[in-house]
Amino acid sequence: MQLGIRLHDTKKLPFEERIADVHNLGFACGHLALSKVIDEFPTDDGALTPGLAMYMKKVFAKNDVDIAVLGCYLNLANPNPEKLAKITGRYLAHLRFASLLGCGVVGTETGAPNETYTAVPECHGEEALRIFIQNLRPVVQYAEKTGVILAIEPVWKHIVYNPARAKRVLEEIASPNLQVILDPVNLLDISNYERQREIVEEAIDVLGNETAMVHIKDFRVEGGKLVSVGAGLGQMDYAALMKFIKEKKPFMHVTLENTTPEDNVQCKNHILRLYEEAE
Repeated sequence: MQLGIRLHDTKKLPFEERIADVHNLGFACGHLALSKVIDEFPTDDGALTPGLAMYMKKVFAKNDVDIAVLGCYLNLANPNPEKLAKITGRYLAHLRFASLLGCGVVGTETGAPNETYTAVPECHGEEALRIFIQNLRPVVQYAEKTGVILAIEPVWKHIVYNPARAKRVLEEIASPNLQVILDPVNLLDISNYERQREIVEEAIDVLGNETAMVHIKDFRVEGGKLVSVGAGLGQMDYAALMKFIKEKKPFMHVTLENTTPEDNVQCKNHILRLYEEAE
């Protein structure tokens, strides 16, 4: 396992210093959301030139940090045609940039059928899924042209909310360049978290072959809802996940989420210990 971290969860520093700090903390890879990590130069679509990609690639390589994920978490089910066109263009720019950066995947969640990216009951309906697949298809076709893997992340509150639904998207798009980011906590909700072991095992069974990388966080129950926290700080059972990674996914990128600069090393050590103990 190559354990890393969501870069915007680390200490806020200039870009080059931040990546050096990630290396010094002992992380092997990072989840890069451009606008959340970089302040000192623009990262809009027009700024994503080959030169910028090659500069950034050198910085990561110098510090022995892989870019596990280039995040582009925008709503591909946005019903506003003008906004959808801009969103699609952002995905294409990220895919093109990722091909030069040498990223593991371009990562995305699966949206909601409204302009505000708000969780509504319609997210789980057939029409929302149809729209998402329709709008995802040209993005995946571009991923094929650029030789980049686009990875969708199932989330309970979004359109692709469970393993079966994710598998359906994979089968309908039918592209080797469409895979999955598995984040077990994102499959949980106040209505199902007590079945977490069953849900994680189902996700591994249904999506294991197509899982390109894993996100790891934890959760607590507060005020009748789940609240995400760093690994080891809540009530997540990682046994099945660690066994899956250790047995089936050699050297896979795994990134921590929802850590803070104060607890990210603690969370890292917790997951490394569980990985060593997995059997």
